[in-house]
Amino acid sequence: MPRDAADAEVLTIEGREVRVTHPDKLYFSRDVRLTKLDLVRYYLSIAPGALAGIRNRPIVLKRFVNGAEGEAFYQKRAPAERPAWLGTVTLSFPSGRTAEEIVVQDAAGLAWIVNLGCIELHPHPVRAGELDHPDELRIDLDPGPGVSWSDVRRVSLEVKAVLEEVGLRGWPKTSGSRGMHVIVRIHPRWTFSEVRRAALALSREVERRLPELASSKWWKEERHGVFLDYNQNAKDRTTASAYSVRPLPDARVSAPLRWDEVSTCDPAEFTVLTMPQRFADVGDPHAEIESLAGSLEPLLELAARDEASGVGDAPWPPHFRKMEGEGARVSPSRAKKAAKPAAKKRAAGSVAAEASAAPKKPPAKRSRTRMPLLVIAHSPSEAAALDGLERWKQRYPDAAGHLAADDVLVDRMRGRSSTWTRIRVNLRHVPEGLRPTQETPDPDDDPSRE
Repeated sequence: MPRDAADAEVLTIEGREVRVTHPDKLYFSRDVRLTKLDLVRYYLSIAPGALAGIRNRPIVLKRFVNGAEGEAFYQKRAPAERPAWLGTVTLSFPSGRTAEEIVVQDAAGLAWIVNLGCIELHPHPVRAGELDHPDELRIDLDPGPGVSWSDVRRVSLEVKAVLEEVGLRGWPKTSGSRGMHVIVRIHPRWTFSEVRRAALALSREVERRLPELASSKWWKEERHGVFLDYNQNAKDRTTASAYSVRPLPDARVSAPLRWDEVSTCDPAEFTVLTMPQRFADVGDPHAEIESLAGSLEPLLELAARDEASGVGDAPWPPHFRKMEGEGARVSPSRAKKAAKPAAKKRAAGSVAAEASAAPKKPPAKRSRTRMPLLVIAHSPSEAAALDGLERWKQRYPDAAGHLAADDVLVDRMRGRSSTWTRIRVNLRHVPEGLRPTQETPDPDDDPSRE
């Protein structure tokens, strides 16, 4: 296609023109070299599959304007300058704010948002005509440090078994990174809170069946193995949809799978370079998903049984208001520290009247936190945060030598419009005499302070 004077490639897609600005700009330059135009052409080559995951859904624009190796930012609001044929819808969020978000319906709209730097596609689990009732239950399998891909596959197959027992069909796909997603199409009859409650019940059931491999615990210091992130079903949460390109050096993609592929698949096989041929050869493994919507009632009954046995709600994401039935939204290690002065204050009031008559006792020795955590780094740049971790390890080699793989907690924090990285270390395996104290994080650039 010809380029205009402003260095743009003009594509005609199903009768609509889409300008790809700076088409030769490199978006991947490490393991593979891919330009912005290469990414647009990739998405057009698998457009029927990609559109199946985003069509008629409001979409958050996660923009990598400096390519996959640069920092991304989230843009909820639709750009003011956009084609007249590109639709929008207004969403409300837990914060009380609203935003007019893009709704993509066709391949031209898909190419238009990729031109904005949207390497990944992040649709909400609702349709534009029914914004309060999701039609997807999303199961996000997130492996902790050191967890093998075989363990992720085993947990995903257990998810499949539980879903089948409650009459639901799961559709697996690689996350495009180290994990797996299972998408469940449901009838749009339940609220976000009910869908999340069903996801929590499923996560706990999988954990009961695979206690050594699966975890439903929200706090990282309590997790092990593969975390089933039930909170991905809370309102205003999105995950990368099918065929999304992920910002990894090899440009791998989130690949839809058949269940018989799960036990042998390798996520590294699915990239921008290989997926178009796979799509041409086998089509979309999720092509029938729209015809197999199911009911959440059996999972909600499982949730009710959990609650009747005393298993209450689990923590919500931090930006949500405190929910009815939710316990303290504070990590266990911090809760232990906070509980000590509170307990001391209560005890002081109850014994004040008899203090003069009672024999003096030596103060009880304060117990150490069972899982002591140190904050090592805060930074908008994950690379800078990881460099800070390496500096900490060099300062404290004896302590660092006792850390297990899952003692290093890399938290990818999501702010209002961007992501940032917090790194903590759990000193549970470090002998008490070797444990460093909390220092000012290095670097200490926490965007949330704003």
